[in-house]
Amino acid sequence: MIKLETFKEEDFSRLINWVDSEELMYIFSAQRFRYPLTQEQLINYIKTKDRIAYKVINKSTNEIIGHADFSNINKLSKNARICSVLIGKKEYRNKGYGTKIINELVSVGFNKMKLHRIDLGVYDFNKQAIKCYQKCGFEIEGLLKDNIKFNNLYWSTYNMSILNKEL
Repeated sequence: MIKLETFKEEDFSRLINWVDSEELMYIFSAQRFRYPLTQEQLINYIKTKDRIAYKVINKSTNEIIGHADFSNINKLSKNARICSVLIGKKEYRNKGYGTKIINELVSVGFNKMKLHRIDLGVYDFNKQAIKCYQKCGFEIEGLLKDNIKFNNLYWSTYNMSILNKEL
């Protein structure tokens, strides 16, 4: 139903248009980027050596609907972090695509990259995302209290992980 392809410079403007508020920027990427998102930030983003960024494509329509990446890829320890997951096309939200994206990332991580562990961070108020990640097999490891400041509010982040039991 979906496929992941490498995120390239030709995809920048689409992602920039999707991230249309500072709050969405923080939910999408924590403090990795500054609002508004720019071409320059994305050039630096895709040049990072321990990262693989993807555009998410709906196989049935061949339409690009989202974005995701693996960051902090550690080949020695065989682990990585899923980051910057976004269903950019609003008409695809709340229809199960988040679960499909996470399952595909886990498949790539375990089967192609041969990772042992994949983790991610999710804000404690993002109940829908937490349910999605749990549905995909992720478990909550702990809560980082008030670790991100957005405007005058502090947000807390759950760290979640999944292990490749077949290695």
